Amino acid sequence: MTRWSPSSWRTKPARQMPRYPDEGALAKVLGQLASYPPLIFSGEARALKAKLANVARGKAFLLQGGDCAESFDQFGTATIRDNLRVLLQMAVVLTFGGRLPVVKVGRVAGQFAKPRSDEVETRDGVTLPAYRGDIINGVDFEVMARLPDPQRMLRAYLQSASTLNMLRALSSGGFADLRQVHSWNVDFVGKSGSRYDAIASRIDESLAFMQAMGIAGHHETKHVELYTSHEALLLPYEEALTHAEEMSDEHYCCSAHMLWLGDRTRQLDGAHVEFLRGIANPIGVKCGPSIGEDDLLRLLDVLDPKNEPGRVTLIGRMGVDKAETHLRRLVGSTAKAGRVAIWSCDPMHGNTRKTASGFKTRHFEDVVREVEIFLGVCAEQGISPGGVHLELTGEHVVECIGGHADITEEQLASGGYETLCDPRLNVDQALELAFRLAQALERLTEPTT
Repeated sequence: MTRWSPSSWRTKPARQMPRYPDEGALAKVLGQLASYPPLIFSGEARALKAKLANVARGKAFLLQGGDCAESFDQFGTATIRDNLRVLLQMAVVLTFGGRLPVVKVGRVAGQFAKPRSDEVETRDGVTLPAYRGDIINGVDFEVMARLPDPQRMLRAYLQSASTLNMLRALSSGGFADLRQVHSWNVDFVGKSGSRYDAIASRIDESLAFMQAMGIAGHHETKHVELYTSHEALLLPYEEALTHAEEMSDEHYCCSAHMLWLGDRTRQLDGAHVEFLRGIANPIGVKCGPSIGEDDLLRLLDVLDPKNEPGRVTLIGRMGVDKAETHLRRLVGSTAKAGRVAIWSCDPMHGNTRKTASGFKTRHFEDVVREVEIFLGVCAEQGISPGGVHLELTGEHVVECIGGHADITEEQLASGGYETLCDPRLNVDQALELAFRLAQALERLTEPTT
């Protein structure tokens, strides 16, 4: 292998990358970004890796979730607050059900770029470059909007910095108080019927016990640690925000605590693998049905040659019809090889379909079923289920069908379909999934007689 540097990816073939019309303007923007303060610090990334090492050992559970793609136009206090709130609510339920601490990682403060199946989009005989996320071009179907614009990277950086600032304030300023988060969950249980009363009641009892023991007001019940993540797709941006740590020879990509490799950009000889192999952040790898066992093991050899707990999270995204077959062979191959990489489940991407009216959607029960299959395969292979990776929002959108509210295909056109790319679980569907998963985790952790 060649010697790594933050720019060595430029010697490799790069897929899913935009072609900027003005190279001089691109170079100027990248120079500005390189001079800006880091969005995250290396110590934070190391702290996340240590927590993920506990996930790899079966001593914690990973909850990773957030928007499909962040937007410049849909940016504001309410969006940040509500997305954090739903992650906190889910984490409380999963902590109780799995009897493990939950590591919380948001798809936030950097999830602006999106891979596309096609380079171009055609409407009414007009063909333009595909929309690749707000950090690259605009969603409006217009010539100027669809041209890749490097200035968008500066706006993405500033929005990420503002988002991180607010998340840190909310996480430590009382918003995350355990009693308040549970009260939000009680509200959800009240409108979803009696299905989740048992878990909610037991959490009530636990909180009452903590209150009686004088534990409920402690710092640990009011403060949470939330980490950020996004797909490392736009490599010039990631390179500009990569810094060498003082007093060590390690490089950290300071755009997020964790970055992941997409299913479309995991080629062993590709630019994205080259970039990710050299940074010291914890990283993820999306694994679709097309990846072979040997390819996966070779990929781990490149990305994690030391077999380090917490370094790599393998994120299966199969689809409910393919999940059992492909997860069994892949999870089995890494277990047999003695790999300590975490296995997590993305039940969203493989279950996307298009309705007759043209809306991309996902069925809630398909999402739940793929998670259940994942849990079953992990139990069969003798490994701990590492976590889930979800596209969700804290808002009451109408993008995925099903759930206790029984959203139908016809309702997708009602005005609540707001995603820029893929359909997300709304706040109620996300919480329902958390309760369903908590029930499944409880069954797994029940002592056998």
